[in-house]
Amino acid sequence: MRAHLARLDAVIIQAVIAGALSFSHLHDLAEAAGQGGWKAWAYPVSVDLLLVAAWRRMREQQRAGRPAGGPRLWFLVALAASLGANVATAGLLDLEDVPPLLRVVVAGWPAVAFFGGTLLAHTPRTSDTSATPETDPEPTPAPAVVDEPQREGLPAPSTAAEPAQESAAPVKAPRPAPAISLPPALVDRVQALAEEHRAKTGHPANPDTVRTRLGLPPSMTQSVAAHL
Repeated sequence: MRAHLARLDAVIIQAVIAGALSFSHLHDLAEAAGQGGWKAWAYPVSVDLLLVAAWRRMREQQRAGRPAGGPRLWFLVALAASLGANVATAGLLDLEDVPPLLRVVVAGWPAVAFFGGTLLAHTPRTSDTSATPETDPEPTPAPAVVDEPQREGLPAPSTAAEPAQESAAPVKAPRPAPAISLPPALVDRVQALAEEHRAKTGHPANPDTVRTRLGLPPSMTQSVAAHL
């Protein structure tokens, strides 16, 4: 437990130091490009937020088995902005005489960041796109046949040959209900839970346990077991 906390503390300290340095470099570059006052402080916040938001959305899309090209593009854009500021303020650029092209890039960054953040915010999440499997409707029972009363004066129909016909016909055993197909996203989630259970306990996962964790009805147990 202490070793885990020590590793966690080291990661947090490293992240804070790297974030502070990147924040300072972005602020210095924005201020040198003519964005003074509170604007210079807003630029590093915008870059870092876009970087984190794109990374989280990219991981969500990958876990759901969906293409993550859009979030990956905006992650690379924010990473290039942060890395470019770090390199530019390392003595390779005269901050007293910033090139006009860099001023244009810094001035146009808010529009780019707003556009990227809007697209990331409207990207469908995993919970919004996971379709609920539809179960087959229960078969409607056939109505019971009620024998009509015999009419007066007419002989009752003979039923002597019926038992022979019934015994001659082979009795078919009821077939089990076919397994309901699961969508690809749900199949990936079932297999991930099974692998997690196997890694923790060393035993295969129980289909009922996996179905319960996914919140599926009991009728989906056979479908879940087919993908374990």
